[in-house]
Amino acid sequence: MLELPKDLVLDLPRLVVIGQRELYLENHKGIIEYGDSCIKINLSRGLLEIEGEGLEIKLIMPDEVTITGLINCLRFVE
Repeated sequence: MLELPKDLVLDLPRLVVIGQRELYLENHKGIIEYGDSCIKINLSRGLLEIEGEGLEIKLIMPDEVTITGLINCLRFVE
């Protein structure tokens, strides 16, 4: 039986982190705060705080975002 991915069924975020230099996020609900040392992204349940240096949003679409820079910390806040 074909099973749908849990991130789609439960509206959960999907993250792909490449080293400390790039973050790809699916299923976001918008940018709350944007600066070169902190980015806060709204999720269906809480938010994701990204802390680092030289952070930039390289791509943003209605449900996808790519962030580059030196990523020091990822924190989920409910």
